[in-house]
Amino acid sequence: MSWPQPLPILEALGQQIVANSAGALSNYEVMYGEVTLTGPATRIVEALTNLRDNPDFRFSILLDVCGADYPEREKRFDVVYHLLSMTKNLRVRVKVQTDEDTAVPSVTGVFPSADWYERETFDMYGVFFEGHPDLRRILTDYGFHGHPLRKDFPMTGYVEVRYDDELKRVVYEPVKSVEWRNWDFLSPWEGAEPGYAPLIPGDEKSIPAASGPSTPAGSKP
Repeated sequence: MSWPQPLPILEALGQQIVANSAGALSNYEVMYGEVTLTGPATRIVEALTNLRDNPDFRFSILLDVCGADYPEREKRFDVVYHLLSMTKNLRVRVKVQTDEDTAVPSVTGVFPSADWYERETFDMYGVFFEGHPDLRRILTDYGFHGHPLRKDFPMTGYVEVRYDDELKRVVYEPVKSVEWRNWDFLSPWEGAEPGYAPLIPGDEKSIPAASGPSTPAGSKP
């Protein structure tokens, strides 16, 4: 079977899934050669169970659970599930929405592999998963403050880490703001751009010399 699937097959798949979901999935659209399904977060377990067990679908592999942040929305987070059907050679994407305080039901009972994926989503975005057996951080360090993939998380973070030679251990300190620097991205063989960085000995050869009076063609200087 070819990949990606032709548009008519994907359209028919989306319609069939929504029709057989009993309201657990309310809408679909075809994007990037795949079917994207949406529905209420409270029924995600029911939706994924149907996609796994229905003989017409057999989406037996959960490839990933991830998040996306849209701070301008009331329900700012998308929780996205990517599923693969080996027998049908098809993929689908399921999306639900939630906010900072409302937990999404855990799907670890449907796909045990969701355990780590949901922990990553919690760690990076702060999305809670109700019924998860061990919901704690998995990528950040102990005592980490905030969720790094939220759009309002500062790019510099809140603390920086260094090794203290006197204490003989790693210490955490508040991030010290630094002035923006002028970086030289030119090739070192071409020299630094005048006015942006100090010249290294030898760079002066790359700076064109001031041209004197032009010499008529064919004449000797």
